[in-house]
Amino acid sequence: MEACDSTEETPLPLALTRFQLSEEYGFLLPDPLTELPAPYGPWMEIAHKLPQLIASRRLRSQVLQMPQLSTRHLRGREELHLAHLVLSFITMGYLWQEGEEGTVKVLPRNLAVPFWEVSQALGLPPILSHADFVLANWRRKNPNGPLEIENLDTIISLPGGESLRGFILVTLLVEKAAVPGIKAVVEAIRAILQLDEETLHKALHELAEAIGDMSKALKRMHDYVDPAVFYTVIRIFLSGWKDNPAMPDGLIYEGVSDEPMAYSGGSAAQSTILHAFDELLGIRHSEESTAFLHRMRDYMPPPHRAFVEEIHSAPSLRQHVLSSGDTRLCAAFNQCISALADFRSYHITIVTKYITVAAAKAKARWAEPGERVAPSAEKPPSALEAKGTGGSHIFSFLKSVRDTTKEGMIS
Repeated sequence: MEACDSTEETPLPLALTRFQLSEEYGFLLPDPLTELPAPYGPWMEIAHKLPQLIASRRLRSQVLQMPQLSTRHLRGREELHLAHLVLSFITMGYLWQEGEEGTVKVLPRNLAVPFWEVSQALGLPPILSHADFVLANWRRKNPNGPLEIENLDTIISLPGGESLRGFILVTLLVEKAAVPGIKAVVEAIRAILQLDEETLHKALHELAEAIGDMSKALKRMHDYVDPAVFYTVIRIFLSGWKDNPAMPDGLIYEGVSDEPMAYSGGSAAQSTILHAFDELLGIRHSEESTAFLHRMRDYMPPPHRAFVEEIHSAPSLRQHVLSSGDTRLCAAFNQCISALADFRSYHITIVTKYITVAAAKAKARWAEPGERVAPSAEKPPSALEAKGTGGSHIFSFLKSVRDTTKEGMIS
């Protein structure tokens, strides 16, 4: 009995709450706020009209008339996250309102200063990231209804209509599908520390199943997102000002720094899930891919980044499986690797459809005589044709990461 009691007192490694993770929602912000306190009405008013303001090219003039608001009335993590979401969406609209050929060099003080302060308070960069776009940007239509796409909506939007909503919410469902896998990571590490092979086997089985469910969720992208809308309308608003030919010098945050700063755009590589799974499974990517992935960790909320670092410093699962000589464990481990490689292969399929094929079609349409005279026909963006919004060379990166995942198999 005594031995049992003493383990109760030792803090368990990787308790989810230590890393602002939830048993039910994983990395998603649980039930995000949808309104800021009254003093921030001017921000909310603009944020709720972003698609219309951008379409009518009036956003920049509206932002310039916005009062300079202090961030000192923001209280607690939820208000800060909503403020970051609102200011990041306004910033992306302001930057890209005129397309990639009409960018600005300076973010005005009344937007730059509060955005910088809120970012510092959260430990996030002053740009739209996955933490804003997906993790903190959802609400239930019926508060008591399920976390299903029919009962969900975004809090703040950008141009792209139903396709943008679909893109955000399908990505959210991938995050939700990962939750049992996140819990399995924690279980697996505890099981290694306690030399409990039965629990470890079960945890690995649950992890493989969760990764399979993530692939199923990702497949719903086809039902909700139009590739032409994604490529020609949505994608530019996720683009950053680092490694982007449309903004080679970065951006000056007026009132923050006289020197331009460069930040990567929103990217799926900023989701903590695959970083956590890679660390647990001991997957080693190429030097170039690792450098990019580690840079993307700077765009995660610091507690989520700390979760990944904690997994990295835990005892090696791979070594444990190898030294156990247990064929069941080995098979369960390989099942996880296989599911992860399949997920990454499927991600390549999605990127091919939504970027490569969509880019070729957009170019062909633009080249057709008679197409360009239509007032709504925008020249398709080309600055990030072969790159992801995070700035990576998208195909070489995704294929390399998929291949190194496969190499993690234990033969």
